Amino acid sequence: MAVKVLVVDDSSFFRRRVSEILTQDKDIEVIGFAVNGREAVDKARQLRPDVITMDVEMPVLDGISAVKEIMAADPTPILMFSSLTRDGATATLDALDAGALDFLPKKFEDIARNNEDAIKLLQNKVKEIGRRRLSRFSRPAPAISKPAVDKTMPPRATVVQPDRSFNRPAPAVDNNAATVRPSGKKYQVVAIGTSTGGPVALQTILTQLPANFPHPILLIQHMPAAFTPAFAVRLNGLCKIKVKEAQQGDKLMPGTAYLAPGGQQMLIEGRGGNRTLRVFEDDSARITYKPSVDVTFASAAKSFQGDVLAVVLTGMGADGRDGARMLKQVGATIWAQDESTSVVYGMPQAVAAAGLASASIALNDVANRLVREIGCG
Repeated sequence: MAVKVLVVDDSSFFRRRVSEILTQDKDIEVIGFAVNGREAVDKARQLRPDVITMDVEMPVLDGISAVKEIMAADPTPILMFSSLTRDGATATLDALDAGALDFLPKKFEDIARNNEDAIKLLQNKVKEIGRRRLSRFSRPAPAISKPAVDKTMPPRATVVQPDRSFNRPAPAVDNNAATVRPSGKKYQVVAIGTSTGGPVALQTILTQLPANFPHPILLIQHMPAAFTPAFAVRLNGLCKIKVKEAQQGDKLMPGTAYLAPGGQQMLIEGRGGNRTLRVFEDDSARITYKPSVDVTFASAAKSFQGDVLAVVLTGMGADGRDGARMLKQVGATIWAQDESTSVVYGMPQAVAAAGLASASIALNDVANRLVREIGCG
């Protein structure tokens, strides 16, 4: 059955272009168009599409407001289009907080190697998110309005419990964070890799971690270079731990999360208490993702050996599987997000299917499970 798509944009040229690209795929059917946010809300109710592509900036009703209304009335997978600017990044993150699942820059060739790759990228994203129904996976409460956390305050040992007021699927009994006993293993670093659905997933996890989290955290999110600075700032304002975009030479510190910059790779250099980050431009045609989960995981395996707790979250493709295999070979622990709470069960499935994950965990239980395993609750 074809994925039915509603295309929303105030530009007739962009509507036509998106439609032409999508209809090249026999598994996608464009069933309607809307020229502003108000019309998008009405068409979503009338046509009940499987996926909506939505512009951020539109007349009458902007894209973010339209997302909020659609998600409140009849939750539908929404793919946002935005500009690769600071303002565009902020607006896109607002749209994800409002309920959109994923995003692409309006010039999506900018994050693909060539025009053919760009076409496949858009088609695949639409098909992947169109196969998921929002009632099947978790959505965190919008966190835009939460006050910034004062990082100068003394650390608090208590853990913020996940908000259970939303209709979230229950995790498998044997993976329930409240009943699974910690392994007793010691760690030096946590590494988390993700792609489609990752911004919301990372926000869900990191906002629940206590300020006294004892290890550095490496974050690898597939995201354009223009977006990672704004995303790091947003997370830092919402979390008790410190979150920053990684920079060349950063020393790894406990209670700090380092977000790999878009378009670059992030490696760990040194040993003992002198480990620092190497951040560099990567022109290699062999590596599709920049940043790449595989690259950072492999570096963590070399630097920290088995003292790594790695988590693979929602995302398309299999980035993270090869790096997880290297980590597993040196005795590290690998967790994967479960299928029911993944926006796209690609990356975590690849790790789980390869027999590398010791646990498959629902998104809303990852933070509590981390705190129990690390022993900082």
